[in-house]
Amino acid sequence: MKLKIFCNNNVKSLKVLNKLKEYAKKYGMEIVNNNYDIAIAIGGDGSFLRMTKECDFDENILYVGINTGTLGFAQEIYPDKLEEFFERLSKKDYKIEKVGIQETKVYSDYVETFYSLNEIVIRDEDLKVLKLNIEIDDIKLETFVGDGVLFSTSFGSTAYNLCYGGSIVYNDLSTLQITPIAPLNNKFYKTLFNSVIIPKNRKITLTTDNSIVIMIDGENVIYEHVDKIETKINKIIKLIRMNDYDWTKKINEKFLK
Repeated sequence: MKLKIFCNNNVKSLKVLNKLKEYAKKYGMEIVNNNYDIAIAIGGDGSFLRMTKECDFDENILYVGINTGTLGFAQEIYPDKLEEFFERLSKKDYKIEKVGIQETKVYSDYVETFYSLNEIVIRDEDLKVLKLNIEIDDIKLETFVGDGVLFSTSFGSTAYNLCYGGSIVYNDLSTLQITPIAPLNNKFYKTLFNSVIIPKNRKITLTTDNSIVIMIDGENVIYEHVDKIETKINKIIKLIRMNDYDWTKKINEKFLK
């Protein structure tokens, strides 16, 4: 079994890295940079995001995180359970959770394709009022007017999406969620106030006359003009979960305890 490690450069993470190397050797696993079976992030949720991106959201490897950050919603393993994790790994005593990856294509002077684990956010470049036409499978949903719109995966439903009152969605549903940011609703503009959850086999098409900024998992790209934007769930990656992992339990632990 070959492992690729993605580690934060802080004292706590580096200590865990040293222990990880010991356990990898003890259980007969090899740490490599290429052609690996499992990608392991040591850090917080940001580390997990960076890892999946650096791996190009490869569907043929397994992903897992060791939490040395704060909330650690994406991270499955705690440092004090590290040896137990390696023992289970060696026995393949775990389960696989499949989560949907968002593919976004921006049609401008050329076509750019982006992938995101959590979300994309579209706002006016100068943070003015955004007008955004939203279609689902080429059928109009609405013309949004407001500060912006967030499009989150099921996995990302507990991230930025939650800050704007979006719904928490179970990871294995692999949906897309349209969540408005400060929508206008008056006698001139009629805009949905609630989030809308879209099945994974549906395509969302967006058009606007605004110059926009698109935030893709926290990284901004500015466009002076776009012909259209298409976004959908178009990939699946596989996460390692311990056999006692449960999504309901995770929500309770991270948000309510």
